[in-house]
Amino acid sequence: MTDLDKIGLRRPAAFLDRDGVLNVDHGYAHKPEQLEWIEGAPEAVRLLNVAGYYVLVTTNQSGIARGYFDEAAVESFHAHVQDGLKAHGAHIDAFYYCPHHPEGIIRSLAVPCRCRKPGTGMLEQAAREWPIDIVASILIGDKDDDMAAAAAFNIRGIIFNSLKDSLPDLVRREIVNRPNPQDQHRS
Repeated sequence: MTDLDKIGLRRPAAFLDRDGVLNVDHGYAHKPEQLEWIEGAPEAVRLLNVAGYYVLVTTNQSGIARGYFDEAAVESFHAHVQDGLKAHGAHIDAFYYCPHHPEGIIRSLAVPCRCRKPGTGMLEQAAREWPIDIVASILIGDKDDDMAAAAAFNIRGIIFNSLKDSLPDLVRREIVNRPNPQDQHRS
């Protein structure tokens, strides 16, 4: 968090799903060599950074509960994502992930929870940790669970399909059409 963030200046957040939005979803990506960017993803993150959004990744990582990899692998993968973004002048402000899945084999993680999307636990945690302007925030995801989480958190969900959409173009449209907070206070 920057000093400005610490004094509580509210900014909108762009909550981004990870697999299918930032990186190609090959299924349970957790090793740095598995990182394959969605075309234009680093540019899209940089555009959000420059526009003043907090960029927060919220990702279901059921592979942990399923025993495919551990939390250290996810954190290492996220560090690799961050390093890759830095090479493009971009950054993620924070990563949130849900390690749970009711059908997991790791007993302590094989539970229903509030953090697994479509639940809002990761979004709620981010809102406690960052001075977010919820009204101006968005969630970009590629699945119905992402859109359901956005609706439950009362923010706008934007569905993204990497086969037909350009992430940088989608972000540019969002930035241009973002509501002006000063207009919301005028009546």
